[in-house]
Amino acid sequence: MKTIRTVFFVISMLGFSLSTSAAEPLQTLANKLFGPLPETMPGSEFDTPERIALGKALYFETALSAVDNQSCNTCHNLLDGGSGAEPLSVSVGALGKLGTRNSLTTWNAGFQFAQFWDGRAKDLAEQARGPITNPIEMGLSSEDEAIDKLKDKGYQDAFAAAFPDADDALTFDHLTESLAAFQRTLVTEDRFDMYLAGDITALNAQEKRGLEQFISTGCNACHNGPLLGGELFMKMGLVKPYPNKIDKGRAHVTGSSADNFMFKVPTLRNVAQTAPYFHDGAVFNLDQAVRDTAWHQLGVKLSEEDVKDISAFFASLDNTKKVTF
Repeated sequence: MKTIRTVFFVISMLGFSLSTSAAEPLQTLANKLFGPLPETMPGSEFDTPERIALGKALYFETALSAVDNQSCNTCHNLLDGGSGAEPLSVSVGALGKLGTRNSLTTWNAGFQFAQFWDGRAKDLAEQARGPITNPIEMGLSSEDEAIDKLKDKGYQDAFAAAFPDADDALTFDHLTESLAAFQRTLVTEDRFDMYLAGDITALNAQEKRGLEQFISTGCNACHNGPLLGGELFMKMGLVKPYPNKIDKGRAHVTGSSADNFMFKVPTLRNVAQTAPYFHDGAVFNLDQAVRDTAWHQLGVKLSEEDVKDISAFFASLDNTKKVTF
């Protein structure tokens, strides 16, 4: 076990020795290990105000569900300071059917290397194709039904403005691209980025202890980069088996047993606001999620003080940006 912890610590430090990290200000080290969020997402350079406005309208459009009772926002709430997720272990679809995984936040989603817990979609537009016609999610019978319903709602002019060069503007491809354009505006803002930018008062003493503990424990071996996650797949239960043996994660996509229990590492930006946690939404308490992750992924039993400090650090990742509609 000591060997495993040592390996993760070396990875997490990305080549910086213990003596180096002790000699450098924590803020400098954090910039080297994480860095601030970029201001814009990949692909946003091609977005237009008309396309973003259309995507925002579609994000809240209940006509994209079978009985006009759900929108993207139902399971990925952005209003009133919403986390882009929902406080349920698994989502309930338009027809009352339960999903199988916890809803991931749409905040910062476009920065991630793949979409969904199992990475089955490569980008936001591809991700948007799935839920609308999924029988246990929004439940429409076909892509054509989605387009017909949008025509009935009078979306023709909005699509024409968003895609002025298209002979047929109101298409399913343009629907998903518009949703992606809007989601590319969902970049969080938080005190951690203020700290990384040089405001050393942006984090209090406990939050700084938590950041130090997060690094020294090896958490950022997986929760790395500006998102503190969202950059790789990792086995759930890497060191100590995870209780859920039913959902095999990415193996359901690839068909390879080598991918059993492999899931996308979630971003920790805004994590204190996105309970419940893990792919199955099994844990509702942030402190418990910290304990469980350290145990299952690293084989580490954290002290209660360390748990509280890491959870306090996570509070510095709370998003302050708002979406109104």
